[in-house]
Amino acid sequence: MKKLLVTGGSGFLGWNLCGVAKESWDVFGTVFSHNIDIPGCKKVHVNITIYNDLIKIFNEIKPDAVIHTAAESQPNYCQTNPDESYKINVEASINLAGLCADMNIPLAFTSSDLVFDGLNPPYSEKDPVSPVNTYGEQKVKAEIEILKHCPKAAICRMPLMFGDPSPASNSYLQSILSNLHNEKYITLFTDEYRTPTSAYSAAKGLLWAVENFNGTIHLGGKERTSRYDFGIKVAACCGFDKSLIKPILQKDISMPAPRSPDVSLDSSNALKMGYSPLPLIEEFKRLRCVNE
Repeated sequence: MKKLLVTGGSGFLGWNLCGVAKESWDVFGTVFSHNIDIPGCKKVHVNITIYNDLIKIFNEIKPDAVIHTAAESQPNYCQTNPDESYKINVEASINLAGLCADMNIPLAFTSSDLVFDGLNPPYSEKDPVSPVNTYGEQKVKAEIEILKHCPKAAICRMPLMFGDPSPASNSYLQSILSNLHNEKYITLFTDEYRTPTSAYSAAKGLLWAVENFNGTIHLGGKERTSRYDFGIKVAACCGFDKSLIKPILQKDISMPAPRSPDVSLDSSNALKMGYSPLPLIEEFKRLRCVNE
């Protein structure tokens, strides 16, 4: 089988991606701060922010394709640690693009819906970027530089994602389920809208993109929902008490990073080309958290 290098193999998206990709690729997943095994895949321990180390693993593995999921993806952290997060979110991404161009192999880069300000949704690939926080700015910078260095790269803008956790990283679904299971109250935004999808569907989209697409593509889910409404759907599907979920507004919580109100993605281009994320209820069934 062809060799696929997945950066961020211990992270939530990278872990799920490796699990899906191993069915049709010889998968190499990078790990660093969380040195864990990746079932069915080959683990590569490397700090991808060190360029010489990247060159070494490219020379050793000789991958046929790369999907770059490794990132500092917490907006609040990026806002308060811009220099540290820039190293992985931008510099490492540029270096990976250059190496892929040198080897003439495809690259899929996981960008974010947070490249938009949330004022004019839903957003298509043609809409101008307008980030409101450091994380979004770093993703925009990485997008631009990657396409300069590797014009055949696929820039995949990802939505809010949920699904099975890795041993080192949960999705926000686990926090909702844990609190509801323990009958603890949780607060969720009623005025922050996204087009969420599962890491499983996202992985399918990324594997399609790395082999079939170059340029910028949106891989959002089919349903626009607020975080609050998402939580209510989870509670209803899983048989938990919906009254445990309390509505809250973005302005009620003080956080370092500004938040966009509605970064719903228009993913119609990807859908026309075969990307097929499951409806939320079907995702919940697949994750076995539905009370049937």
